[in-house]
Amino acid sequence: MLAAVTLLLLFQLAGEAIVLFFALPVPGPVIGMGLLFAALALRGGPSVELRGTAQNLLQHLSLLFVPAGVGVMLHIERIADEWLPIVVALVASTFAAIVVTALVLRWLHVHEEEQS
Repeated sequence: MLAAVTLLLLFQLAGEAIVLFFALPVPGPVIGMGLLFAALALRGGPSVELRGTAQNLLQHLSLLFVPAGVGVMLHIERIADEWLPIVVALVASTFAAIVVTALVLRWLHVHEEEQS
């Protein structure tokens, strides 16, 4: 488990380093996750140890929302001041995600029928 956690943290560190070096407007962990995905795709999938560690992390995912909740409470005044743009952004992004998901599902369904 320690080796798998170390591997995950090394990919996150690599992502952070890339973001700092190239001054990218993307969070470092996102770049690290992309690198990890590429490495796993080239390797043929995760090891049993990495899979078990990831499963353990996912089982305790709710604990990772505590810092986000603290951040919201810390900036509650700003959220109260800017509630309208926040609500508009949430509604618009939710609608956009639903539309894109529906279009992708329809596209996949059409292509599946063509292959059959």
